[in-house]
Amino acid sequence: MAARQLSAKKPKNLRYTLGTLFSYMGRHRFLLLAVAVLVTLSALANLLGTYMIRPVVNGLADGGIRSLVSGVLLTAAIYGTGVLCSYGYTQTMVKAAQKVLFDIRRDLFARLQSLPVRFFDSGRRGDVMSYFTNDVDTISDALNNSFAMVIQSFIQMTGTLLILFILNWRLSLVVVVCYAAMFLYIRFSGRRSKAYYTKQQASLGDLDGYIEEMVGGQKVVKVFNHEQENLRIFREKNEALRRAGTGAQSYAATMVPAVVSISYVNYAIVAVLGGLMAMNGMTDVGSLASCLVFVRQAAAPINQFTQQSNFLLAALAGAERVFEAMDQKPETDQGTVDLINVKQQDGGLVPCKENSGSWAWRTQDGALHPLRGDVRFEHVDFGYVSGHPILKDISLYAKPGQKIAFVGSTGAGKTTITNLINRFYDVQGGRILYDGFDVRDIKKDALRHSLGMVLQDTHLFTGTIADNIRFGRLDATRQDIEQAARIANADSFIRRLPEGYDTMVTSDGANLSQGQRQLLAIARAAVADPPVLILDEATSSIDTRTEALIEKGMDRLMEGRTVFVIAHRLSTVRNADAIMVLEHGRIMERGNHDELIRQKGMYYQLYNGMFTLS
Repeated sequence: MAARQLSAKKPKNLRYTLGTLFSYMGRHRFLLLAVAVLVTLSALANLLGTYMIRPVVNGLADGGIRSLVSGVLLTAAIYGTGVLCSYGYTQTMVKAAQKVLFDIRRDLFARLQSLPVRFFDSGRRGDVMSYFTNDVDTISDALNNSFAMVIQSFIQMTGTLLILFILNWRLSLVVVVCYAAMFLYIRFSGRRSKAYYTKQQASLGDLDGYIEEMVGGQKVVKVFNHEQENLRIFREKNEALRRAGTGAQSYAATMVPAVVSISYVNYAIVAVLGGLMAMNGMTDVGSLASCLVFVRQAAAPINQFTQQSNFLLAALAGAERVFEAMDQKPETDQGTVDLINVKQQDGGLVPCKENSGSWAWRTQDGALHPLRGDVRFEHVDFGYVSGHPILKDISLYAKPGQKIAFVGSTGAGKTTITNLINRFYDVQGGRILYDGFDVRDIKKDALRHSLGMVLQDTHLFTGTIADNIRFGRLDATRQDIEQAARIANADSFIRRLPEGYDTMVTSDGANLSQGQRQLLAIARAAVADPPVLILDEATSSIDTRTEALIEKGMDRLMEGRTVFVIAHRLSTVRNADAIMVLEHGRIMERGNHDELIRQKGMYYQLYNGMFTLS
């Protein structure tokens, strides 16, 4: 709680942030209205209960026991009503807050799912995770605590002043002066600490990102004995955070003591002046007693308001980050061509719902075009950063059913080509044709549904082995999953696991070897049964024996499908129909293995170890 409070700073666009937050709150306006009504009743009960000191004390002074008893019972009833209202608004606020947070998390996750890969490539994973943790938690704190407390504090402040004027307008002037002094100091302290809060926010984000990065790379840290150096860097970042936090709190921490001290002075002055007025008959004892209690309580709502203002600023700063993420432009998809399952009927193709193993492109006019897997690059230019091209005038073709391999040194553009096929990025020049359609005219969901990918960096999800394979096709049956595992030659090792296909995978597959994880990734692609396959270093983590075992299964999987293969091991691409040798973003050679060996060019030199793929 304290850490999040420290990170408070005024959001850059307060009006927009408040407007967006209120729009989420407005979806549950009736619950929040009930909270506001119950908070108001609770605050009024507290004010009225304190005011009842006047008739109770005056009744005691007049000697009327009946008046005293009735006054005490009425006061008890008022406070009892306040307690019930307090219980009611706290429970209602919890429900309303969780509904608002549910909506925010749902919309945030949905938007992140729709963002382009570039967004995640350019940011740290820890920053994205902080949207759902630190930032949403600050909104939660504000909704659960500050919303009701601000209403209550405001009513108590204004109600206290109003009743003080009713009880004794002369003494209330002293309270007004002290109130003004409190707010002036709060304003002064808030301005001084604002700059430190900004530094605090930046330092906190830097430290969180560093911790997340180091914890995620603990194996590398330990292998290279980097613990002491990591500790040194952590201490530097932690010290920067400490200095920023100390600077901010040196002013912010004085707010509450300053307000309390002014309230003590206020109480002393009112007590002395009120006593003199009572002795001279200018006020009755009951009014003075009630007035003193109100003066004594005057600092409480201001302190609450001050504390809640920090929570509110933290919440608005967190909300601004969340809403900025929601405002990121999603992937543009102006495609109109869809992909559907089809079957042969009456000598032609007709759509079907079941997985028939045959696919067709459907255009806007309803025409069906069989999916053949013909992929062509026509003078494609691309660079991740403007002015730094990765691919330069790339032209290539993959005929239906061909296995196309890309080889070349690191940074030559091999993976970039596959990223462009599935439109993780869009070309900056030229075009990519898929069965005669520009990939930009194909709906992204349809395009990616037609492509199966096995990446070099495998990612497994928390769940069973079967669940991870089923990720390739959610409606896959257990039989489909086991068949896919057999194709990838993963079935044998899976059945040797303690629970077989029901064995839980944890920590991104930490309980499996790298080779086993790669086999599961291949099985995941196999169960998807895609028309086109992209294998990006798919066998890089598999030993030669395992690689030989899966070759037959992969051949069955690739039969009749267009396949793109990226590999550092040239032995894995010998049976490719065409091999592309890339260097510096250009295709230097093209041909099958025998043709390229006869040319005795770059591929020949790579194959014979004259050059190395690095």
